[in-house]
Amino acid sequence: MNFSQPMSLAKDRPVDALVRFEEVKKSYDGINFVVKDLNLSVARGEFLTMLGPSGSGKTTTLMMLGGFERPTLGRILLGGKPVERLPPEKRNIGFVFQNYALFPHMTVAENVAFPLRYRGITGAAAAAKVREALGRVSLETLGDRRPAQLSGGQQQRVALARALVFEPSLVLMDEPLGALDKQLRERMQIEIKQLQSSLGITMVYVTHDQSEALTMSDRIAVFHDGRIQQLADPKTLYNEPANRFVASFIGENNTLPCTLLAREANLGIVRMADGSTFRAVGSAAAGADAEFSLSVRPENIALAGKGADAGLNRMTGTVRDVFFLGDHMRLSVEAFGGQLVTARIPARRAGPFVPGDAVTLECNVWDCRLLEA
Repeated sequence: MNFSQPMSLAKDRPVDALVRFEEVKKSYDGINFVVKDLNLSVARGEFLTMLGPSGSGKTTTLMMLGGFERPTLGRILLGGKPVERLPPEKRNIGFVFQNYALFPHMTVAENVAFPLRYRGITGAAAAAKVREALGRVSLETLGDRRPAQLSGGQQQRVALARALVFEPSLVLMDEPLGALDKQLRERMQIEIKQLQSSLGITMVYVTHDQSEALTMSDRIAVFHDGRIQQLADPKTLYNEPANRFVASFIGENNTLPCTLLAREANLGIVRMADGSTFRAVGSAAAGADAEFSLSVRPENIALAGKGADAGLNRMTGTVRDVFFLGDHMRLSVEAFGGQLVTARIPARRAGPFVPGDAVTLECNVWDCRLLEA
């Protein structure tokens, strides 16, 4: 498998797709494309996250789906019908912005009722829907308050209730938790995911926070340079990154230069920078002398035990830095003739290391992956 290329998504279309992007491109100047050849489907009831750094194309993609931007080329289908030329109000989509976009002069209940009034729903029918929406986000007693009287987390819940009150087919969320502190953000991640699951609604969520994406998503589309680099469930994305960008962007990762020497069943035998040999997954499409990066997560590196084990790779090195982080020690080790390797060792198993100590580390061969350099 060629791990350096973005995955082909043309065949990745759920049977019951609510959203489909077909060969979508977006350019603001007619020359440079910020979204390139996008093919992506979102199943009904799915929580899909678009993850990537600033400028990767994820927010532009969300804005095209919401109707706030038009694609330069390609089609966007919602429920099987093209919507790329429809204005936002014609798409039956709920939207939650990072800044919540609440009206400060309106009460909580009035803010939530606003989309209903726009759709001609008023009176007792609107009041019932507002009560139900506020109940879903545990704000049923705060309907008479103004946004300024609420905490950041409560304002976020109001914005979510407003997005849900008219029972949209799809809810889009653009970095909605970015303004919250870490503890509240983590609690809101769980609440949003639980609400989405209980209601069975479809959500497309944009963030640059990898831990947020891993916590909440059914699938994650990793964006870089206007393209999806990998589309997968969180576990696959973390454990089987498709290329160096995904490996480095999702979690902490060691990427070390190496050269393929030979193949052995499903493993590649590689030469490291100091001449030592390692075995790793992912060299089936390459020939001898191909250049790779060996990828291994810090938590998959341990202190070497006694005796040899054919299923383990070993490296020796010198401790450069030691950091105590409560439940684990973070070791920065110089190995392979000058390469820095980070290892996360459970605190109860770590010795009293100091810079300059010699150390031998090991990792399972199946936890090591070859990514094209």
